[in-house]
Amino acid sequence: MAERTTIALPDFRFSPPVDQVGIEERAARFTKRSIKKETKVKGLLLALNMIDLTTLEGKDSEGKVKQMCYKAMHLLDAYPGLPTVAAVCVYPSMVKTAKKAVEGSGIKVASVATGFPSGQAPHNVKISDTKFSMHQGADEIDMVISRGKFLQGEYNFVFDEIASIKEACGDARLKVILETGELVTYDKVRRASDIAMHAGADFIKTSTGKVIPAATLPVTLVMLESIKDFYYKTGKKIGMKPAGGISKSKLALHYLVMLNEILGEDWMNNHLFRFGASSLANDLLMQLMKEKTGVYQGKDYFSID
Repeated sequence: MAERTTIALPDFRFSPPVDQVGIEERAARFTKRSIKKETKVKGLLLALNMIDLTTLEGKDSEGKVKQMCYKAMHLLDAYPGLPTVAAVCVYPSMVKTAKKAVEGSGIKVASVATGFPSGQAPHNVKISDTKFSMHQGADEIDMVISRGKFLQGEYNFVFDEIASIKEACGDARLKVILETGELVTYDKVRRASDIAMHAGADFIKTSTGKVIPAATLPVTLVMLESIKDFYYKTGKKIGMKPAGGISKSKLALHYLVMLNEILGEDWMNNHLFRFGASSLANDLLMQLMKEKTGVYQGKDYFSID
């Protein structure tokens, strides 16, 4: 079972305040960086390799999951040498199907758990949900925090719940979803990030993709700064996953520029950074083909799932 770093816990009521104007102005500057063609292609390939290809719908079937897994392994056969995506993400009931479909590819299988997306489930159900996903073969667990408890100021409850889910994960890596669109302020995003990391998160993640707004550059910047401070204090590297609302290659490159500047080269890989953005994959493929051939291909040339 993975060990959690033992450190003195801070009083989460006093996480560092966030300068809203400063964060938003700094995040905006990352969108104005010029990128040379060679660097752009490398960035597009890296972003592709960082995607968690996802299907989380009530109508999900084994056939749909198998189709998504096939795409994960064969993004565009007409472009030799493309990387695969990092992972496929499914509901617990589909983990076994996905695990078999991507066998031998190196692609991870992630499963949402803990009453996704609302988190409004009894604690024993959340633990059972997590253990079921893990026993079905999940490599990663994406849990949602209890936002209601957090917004009531019950920070120790949130901490304890994350810690218990981490224990239930066994060897699976834990991504903790903050649902930043419901937290509203940057100060609360910072506090939730600190709680999640101290409780044992391997990743902190912005959103479920079911709430608007989802990921934004300023919110992600706040979370990256929290990760940096945690690393300086503990020596432990925590991953970051912006999810929802990232569908264009240009925006993905802005995120990578920000990641490199805040956390550096050590985080520029899919072990420590992911995009929760399935629709992003096709736009990245279109841009890569444009760089390779000089012309755009229509969207009909790429599979939806």
